[in-house]
Amino acid sequence: MTVDQISLTGSPGPAASTASTASTTPAARPRVSMTGRRHRAFYLFTAPWILGFLLLTVVPMAYALWLSFTTYDGISPHWRYVGLGNYSELFSDPQTWKSLGRTGLFAITSVPLSILAGLGLAVLVNRPIKARGLFRTLLYLPAVVPPVGAGLTFKALFDQNSGAANGALTLFGFDALGWLADPYARYVLLMSVLWAAGNVMIISLAGLQDVPRELHEAARIDGASAWRIFRSITVPLLSPVLLFQTVTGVIASVQTIMPLLLTPDGTTAGVTALPQSNYLYMMHVFSQYFALGRYGYASALLWVLFVLILIATGLIFRFTSGVVFYNVDPEAKK
Repeated sequence: MTVDQISLTGSPGPAASTASTASTTPAARPRVSMTGRRHRAFYLFTAPWILGFLLLTVVPMAYALWLSFTTYDGISPHWRYVGLGNYSELFSDPQTWKSLGRTGLFAITSVPLSILAGLGLAVLVNRPIKARGLFRTLLYLPAVVPPVGAGLTFKALFDQNSGAANGALTLFGFDALGWLADPYARYVLLMSVLWAAGNVMIISLAGLQDVPRELHEAARIDGASAWRIFRSITVPLLSPVLLFQTVTGVIASVQTIMPLLLTPDGTTAGVTALPQSNYLYMMHVFSQYFALGRYGYASALLWVLFVLILIATGLIFRFTSGVVFYNVDPEAKK
């Protein structure tokens, strides 16, 4: 056997070498497209919020809906299913209607006042004045104070015996007033809402700074007054911001717990001693939950409030659709 024959028979050919390499190399993983990576990143980043929404919002709401059909009191294992009995009692309860009427009146009063106060403050601090940043900070600070701290502060200020408000009245020769009782309790509640108008101010200030200056300059050249510029240019361009503040203000006002913090007791048990003017819908819910232990009935009250908020929000959008100006059509398809 020659050397050439030995080399041909003893060494594998190119085809055999390629086949051997292919058999030992693992299969390549399929490449993920850029769209797939974006979708995966989106769900990874939103997973904490989705889980929180499901566990802290959807599950409690479903549990409250189930409770609204029962007589559960939160402690006793003996409860029964009553169907729509709680809802039937709710609509025939005069206290429910009275508290709902007070809540509507409070929302109609407090929301426009807070928006006007915040817008007025935003116009003032938007002007080129000295220490403008300091004034913005000082005006916004009350909005950062937690509601519990704000409630305790107002209760101390308007205490009938040792409050600073009555101290100022007696200093000028006036009689001390029962600020935390009827008929003055409602005014203290309104003042507590206006005290935190810095939150509205910040949002309005952002909207004011987004208004194009060219429009103001063109209006001044045409001889328009400052009030005409504000009314015909600034307010229409701020209408989306005002709509947002109206919707969020209504939702916050009908769910306020500030009247409870202004009670002499200052606890959930003190809800039964509230002045009638401050006995709002949420106070009625609190009294059913904590004072009377009627979890089923209180859950039905909350679900009715949820439906009413949805209706109120829909009506606000319906009746403001023709007066809200958008720089970009919100319904335009991208």
